[in-house]
Amino acid sequence: MDLYINAIAHYIPEARVPNSYFKDVNGLDDEWIFSRTGIKTRSKAGEGENTNTMALEAVARLKDKLPFAIEDTDLVVAATYSPHDTVATAAHAIQRAYTTRAAKCLSVSSACSSFINAIEIVQGYFAMGKATKAIVVASEHNTEYSNESCPQSGHLWGDGAIAIAISASPEGEKAAKILDIFTRGLGHIGKADTAVYLRPRHGGIGMPEGRDVFINACHYMIEGLQVVTESNGKTLADLKYIAPHQANKRIMATIARQIDFPEDRILSNIGEVGNTGCPSCGIALSQNLDRVERGDLVGLTVFGGGYSCGAVLLEFI
Repeated sequence: MDLYINAIAHYIPEARVPNSYFKDVNGLDDEWIFSRTGIKTRSKAGEGENTNTMALEAVARLKDKLPFAIEDTDLVVAATYSPHDTVATAAHAIQRAYTTRAAKCLSVSSACSSFINAIEIVQGYFAMGKATKAIVVASEHNTEYSNESCPQSGHLWGDGAIAIAISASPEGEKAAKILDIFTRGLGHIGKADTAVYLRPRHGGIGMPEGRDVFINACHYMIEGLQVVTESNGKTLADLKYIAPHQANKRIMATIARQIDFPEDRILSNIGEVGNTGCPSCGIALSQNLDRVERGDLVGLTVFGGGYSCGAVLLEFI
């Protein structure tokens, strides 16, 4: 069954935290942070905002772009590792807000790979004939969990959300055919079990093994792109744009160099909003939709703590 992304929308909180803020918090200055991460500012959820409210904001922006009535949605999949509520999830918040009575609702967490995993879950439901119109929303409230005083990763995190609509119909002003989806767990490699963690009562988000993350992210984000392109008779050179997980500007630059891909066609927003977690690749694509033309091939590629990786190949129609 062919699947199509019918619409894409994102939400980023208005507030920005500059690098200068961290000088007195974790001892790192603007030059040090920017040279090692590419980050100048990061987005921060405002008072009263959380993972669920940001998800709802993204869906509110998606609603007017849908080729079907939002009430007819029969599957809502949320993706996050920084939930507001682990019981009443963002998926349930969307169902309640839009009275999608027939919708199945679930949430998936696979660190920064979660958005791609959520898309793959939709693929499975459609293949089984159990859904026909889906909304996927990825939302992270990293600043709720981050430890700003940590000099290893306290300065990395931003907040935001992405929402997409998926159906078997090639409709939508900026629709894209999903040519392939690839995911893989990588818990057996490197320092996967200790490199990145989120322990709400024991230090929040931490990344004590940044070098191990860097090396493996570069390798497996490229591998994911190779899998989805080669399975469709394409090469990486056929891609018009790559929308990678926004973990680190140097990771993106390294990937571009290793595959000989123009860096200006690597979609990036990390300089302004920081690492927004699993929505980051989708947000970067959403922000650059005006650059994408009919016929363009776009690759999304991610790497998540734990570890895991994933990629999606899109053809805009």
